[in-house]
Amino acid sequence: MAYTTINKSTAHFNTKLVTGNSSSNNNDPSNQQTITGLSFQPDWLWGKNRVQGDPYYHVLVDAVRGSAKRVYSNNNSAESTDAGDVENFTSDGFKLGSGLNLNKNGDSNVFWLWKANGQGSSNTDGSINTTYTSANTTAGFSISTYTGTGSNATVGHGLGSVPKMIIVKRTNATDVWRVYHSSIGATKHLVLNTTAVEATGSNVWNDTAPTSSVFSISTDSAVNASGATYVAYCFTEKTGYSKFGSYTGNGSTDGTFVYTGFKPAWFMQKRTDATNGWHIFDIKRDTYNVSGKYLVANQSDAEASASSYLDILSNGIKMRRNGADVNASGGSYIYMAFGQSIVGNNNVPATAR
Repeated sequence: MAYTTINKSTAHFNTKLVTGNSSSNNNDPSNQQTITGLSFQPDWLWGKNRVQGDPYYHVLVDAVRGSAKRVYSNNNSAESTDAGDVENFTSDGFKLGSGLNLNKNGDSNVFWLWKANGQGSSNTDGSINTTYTSANTTAGFSISTYTGTGSNATVGHGLGSVPKMIIVKRTNATDVWRVYHSSIGATKHLVLNTTAVEATGSNVWNDTAPTSSVFSISTDSAVNASGATYVAYCFTEKTGYSKFGSYTGNGSTDGTFVYTGFKPAWFMQKRTDATNGWHIFDIKRDTYNVSGKYLVANQSDAEASASSYLDILSNGIKMRRNGADVNASGGSYIYMAFGQSIVGNNNVPATAR
């Protein structure tokens, strides 16, 4: 019997490492490059220059808003339009612009890529009709855009099952990123672009857990100001492919083991009871254990490297650091992970490295 229905995780998520070739920022076609080799159109692209810090931000674009419309995970600024970062998506990759954020000549860049369902269509499940909802129900990921009402409301997410994590960004004005995570519940929220601890407030998720069709929002301007526009990235768990959970640190280099049920290809975690950042690890930038290379979603800093952070195993993550950011004694942490299934219908096992 198969462990998961997702036989090939790379049909839904992948990481690409790219060396930039642009020495200008003037949309010169000779300073652009097309990245191919995916088995899907990447409907959500998250890119970061690995060797440069400020002003080389984390750039997030998607097929619903359009590849030229970018927001930054480390910044609360409104959406800006500039094809200099990503010119367009293709059936098996994407074309970079000649801008320097993601294509500076000689610089190493990382791109994390998810499949949704193209631009999608309107969703009428909630009291707010989405402009577009693009949902990959097989892999449990959707992108929705909507306009706020300023009053308690619901928004359809298109997943067909209950979201475990929701990330919302206001796109027409400066405002923080709001994050829902099932491990802390709908009475609380986190902020993707800061190190802030979990906060309690009914004005964000209306103290109401999401359902298999909608998520709830209240009057907070970061999720539901009247007339404001938003993008929401919603995730639900798929056995053997994705996991959204929590763990408690033990303060030891023989650290806490986090069971995911698959070999993570991408792992992001955040301490919720203290001011620490959102650390991102993947198996393309660090190809062997112990993993020490990380980027921080709420910072524009270049990639950092520690002697040891964690082991990426065939069925989860083993903490190898006793620092407050990932494994403080008694510390509370949430995470999201995507990876390779243990055994799918094709009976191909994931192996440790």
